[in-house]
Amino acid sequence: MTSTSTIDPVATAGLMTREVRDGSRDGTPTKIAVARRTYDADRDDLWNALTSAERLPRWFLPVSGELSVGGRYQFEGQAGGQVERCDAPESFDITWEFGGQVSWVTVSLRPADGGTTLELVHEAVVDPDFWKRYGPGAVGVGWDLALLGLGLHLATGSTNDASEFEAWTLSPVGVEFVRLASTGWADAAIAGGDDTDSARAAGARTIAFYTTQPEA
Repeated sequence: MTSTSTIDPVATAGLMTREVRDGSRDGTPTKIAVARRTYDADRDDLWNALTSAERLPRWFLPVSGELSVGGRYQFEGQAGGQVERCDAPESFDITWEFGGQVSWVTVSLRPADGGTTLELVHEAVVDPDFWKRYGPGAVGVGWDLALLGLGLHLATGSTNDASEFEAWTLSPVGVEFVRLASTGWADAAIAGGDDTDSARAAGARTIAFYTTQPEA
């Protein structure tokens, strides 16, 4: 694996474009977090890394189930759900089911200069109090970290060391990455219409959550 000691938190956090907007499903208001990052990889290879049961554990988590339309999947110790649509190698839709809550994820790939742009759209019905407390960073920072791990895997083709990655997340460099990612999601929330002070406060609490620091 590419050593986490080589990660520049400012440059790496800056690779992600973040967007937050309001949505609706069956008349129920939702919040939508959009993450975009361009990888130095061809689309077929990136698609394989995202959809292969053999490769997913190499950068994310072990997965079981049936990774085909109508099938159900389960990430070890994390979310599960159903594959609702798959148009290889362009995009797929899945449900994201965790803690008794169901949300929806769409992943799309499109060719970019010298690589492939990944767009991940995560839509959820969010409790207003939870949104006020943590904002989009609650889910967004998790995706930042996952897509960072994907980038490390794509750079070498090797398997990420989960224990090394977890330790890095709590290191000064990792904490700085989380801070920058959470701040980026707060900025996206403000651009999407959230109150500036509330969004900044929620971002600070998200940083504390991911870095196991006491909340203010």
